[in-house]
Amino acid sequence: MDLGLSERVVLVTGGSAGLGFALVDRLLDEGARVAFCGRDPRRLAAAQTKLARHGGACLAVRADVRSVDQLEGFVRAAEETFGGVDALVNNAGSAAGGEFEANDDAYWQADLDAKLMSAVRASRLVIPRLRSRGGGSILNVLSVWARTPGAGSTPSSVSRAAGLALTKALSHECGRDGIRVNAVLIGILRSTQWEAAAERQGVSPEQFYCDVAAEYAIPLGAVGAAEDFADLGAFLLSRRATYVSGAAINLDGGLSLA
Repeated sequence: MDLGLSERVVLVTGGSAGLGFALVDRLLDEGARVAFCGRDPRRLAAAQTKLARHGGACLAVRADVRSVDQLEGFVRAAEETFGGVDALVNNAGSAAGGEFEANDDAYWQADLDAKLMSAVRASRLVIPRLRSRGGGSILNVLSVWARTPGAGSTPSSVSRAAGLALTKALSHECGRDGIRVNAVLIGILRSTQWEAAAERQGVSPEQFYCDVAAEYAIPLGAVGAAEDFADLGAFLLSRRATYVSGAAINLDGGLSLA
């Protein structure tokens, strides 16, 4: 199926590794032009090497989305390189949790800045650009714990819940301009973070993922892959999803009850 992404310009924050990288690769395979950012220069360089086959359709920018200036620089670089912006994926931010009373204000603020405020600022920068091109799409990458937070899940679950509210509010406010706003709520997918945990436990990644699927009682009986996210994300950004807005889709193998 042709997703209609050819020549579309997509910005992806946190795109140098993991789920973000998988989506960048998938979008490029669909013919999109993609600018992605990350903080780690080594990861950016490694991502560029892996994506070299796409040539000038790919732009890697070193930027910390917690910095207003760097975020503005990322958006500006993408626009200058590709001539406009058609879509934004707010994907930056890693899991942060722990006992509530152990997390001080600085810990909370760092998580809110990385996850919520980066999405707020990036969306504010991009919406006028989408409007000028007759519409576009914003995709917020969240967590199923935005809906069903558990013990030890703050501040991430709170930041992600705020991201869900942002998704719904913007879908109503921006719909009249042809801008669709959706979210993917991630459950447990294969990632470098989980594999690091497997290494700490002294087990193979495959054994670790089997154990996790059983521990969390995932109905499909397995942990998902980054490619599962890339496929869903590409669809939601595409012309095949032109009537999908304000949706928050769980990608969790049936784990969440909400």
